[in-house]
Amino acid sequence: MKDIGKRLWVIAEGYIPPTSTGSSRQLSSHETACMLNAGDRDAQVEITLYFADREPVGPYRVTVPARRTLHLRFNDLNTPQPVPADTDFASVIQSDQPIVVQHTRLDSRQAELALMTTTAYAAD
Repeated sequence: MKDIGKRLWVIAEGYIPPTSTGSSRQLSSHETACMLNAGDRDAQVEITLYFADREPVGPYRVTVPARRTLHLRFNDLNTPQPVPADTDFASVIQSDQPIVVQHTRLDSRQAELALMTTTAYAAD
């Protein structure tokens, strides 16, 4: 398939809710970058996080294999440091191959779950 997507993406809105109603991974509040690599080469991706009150953190490095999708929970990012919960942040996602990025959040702080999703901003 022809490469689709962009190499630079921005998610200006980021927030990991500090609590969850359930203990299972499926019901854990989370922030996710869903990345699609429809191309024939693995995509090496770097994510830098920006905050209102501190210096940026990153890059966090992940690989999105060729012809695959990766649903990356920001909650799972630990290197160079864990992403803090209950803190506003934004992310810049750079890839060496064209990818498509979608942003999703599950907020399960109360029994009435909230799920939000939107396509990230493609900057190039």
